[in-house]
Amino acid sequence: MQQTIRAYYTLTKPGIIYGNVMTTAAGFLLASRGDVDVRLLLATLVGTSLVIAAGCVINCYIDRGIDQKMARTKNRPLVNGQISAKSAIIYASCLALAGFTILALFTNALTVLIGLVGLFFYVVMYSIWKRRSVYGTIVGSVSGATPIVAGYTAASGNFDMGALLLFLILTFWQMPHFYSIAIYRRKDYAAAGLPVLPVKQGIPTAKIHIVLYIGAFIAACAALTALDYAGLSYLFVMMLLGGMWLGRGIQGFYTNEDTQWARRMFFFSLIVITSFSIMLSLDAILP
Repeated sequence: MQQTIRAYYTLTKPGIIYGNVMTTAAGFLLASRGDVDVRLLLATLVGTSLVIAAGCVINCYIDRGIDQKMARTKNRPLVNGQISAKSAIIYASCLALAGFTILALFTNALTVLIGLVGLFFYVVMYSIWKRRSVYGTIVGSVSGATPIVAGYTAASGNFDMGALLLFLILTFWQMPHFYSIAIYRRKDYAAAGLPVLPVKQGIPTAKIHIVLYIGAFIAACAALTALDYAGLSYLFVMMLLGGMWLGRGIQGFYTNEDTQWARRMFFFSLIVITSFSIMLSLDAILP
């Protein structure tokens, strides 16, 4: 019984959920401007988490053929037979229904729509494009950027320049993050036949894209302060970390240890997004 529960839990890709809960909360707190409705915040986090979980389960269902070819995914419950395909679809449907019901009851129509867009891009658009084009990562980044926007709109009820900047920041952050993974996992992606950028166009090209997207990330982070959505303490930390991330990215042009470099870039990207969420939240709630 415990193994089965764990299998269903694993199917939701909890690491993705936790990361998105963090950014959703940051978006909500930014829009709240210090006047935090705790009940609404909790409903937003729970509803969004359930929708993300549903998307992850459906993604595992769609990708089960690919997953069995990759070392890091070959033991997922749908691949090793712990959970049947039919059970996974029922599970995902229940998660989605519960998530959207909570969002509809406690937030607003705009937030529900953003959740639908995120789910659609993840399970439909990304599933198609990741198999056909190096631009699949860009398409997938749309769904990854919607939770922070959902948090923002749940608190504000509006999609304004602040929401757009948050969307761009998360989109720009995801590209170096995912390209770093694709570099150090390139053999896995090649075995699965997925046309990720480092496999199709080479690691040097991926390094150029990484540096350019980090630059765009830094600019978008600065724009939050320039347009008076965030303060100077947030700006100082993000410019410092953004500069360090960019420096590490540039170092990639001068190393032959691509796998080790890409792993370091990946882990540093986690530090960047965690710090971004924390600083944005603190900046919004502290006087």
